[in-house]
Amino acid sequence: MLVLIARVSALALLLATAGCGAAPSTPPAEAAAGTIALTITSSNGAHAFAVEVAKTEEAQQRGLMFRTDIPLNGGMLFAPYPPKGPPREASFWMKNTPSPLDILFIRPDGTIARIAENTVPQSETQIPSGEPVSAVLELRGGRALDLGISEGDRVSWAGRPAQ
Repeated sequence: MLVLIARVSALALLLATAGCGAAPSTPPAEAAAGTIALTITSSNGAHAFAVEVAKTEEAQQRGLMFRTDIPLNGGMLFAPYPPKGPPREASFWMKNTPSPLDILFIRPDGTIARIAENTVPQSETQIPSGEPVSAVLELRGGRALDLGISEGDRVSWAGRPAQ
């Protein structure tokens, strides 16, 4: 009987302290990052996504590095890009990024200037926008081709400044 009481007490203590001092399974910045609705309007219709937003310089530098769990209709929006100042040419790389991405460079008017499809994981090769952009969207590699998304298509999301 005494052994049973000791075991029940130990179990109660374990349950009461579960999680105390334990490291979260997801880094706090990722856990707190909600998603927003984003739509790409293409010649074959509208394509809906739920994307994280990297607004700060720190978030934009990290991007989707180290991530392997990119949802089929998920991704990351870098907006505004850059975080401070007017639109400018952008250059991205895939260092520390284990998953291929489609990188969509978005003009100030909301149209896609360039799509870098299925970028090479872990590569340090620069991927340039080719012209000034005000936002960049990273999607799971291959999604642009799968959905028929092309340069010139329009990207919209809540909170995007009107042009």
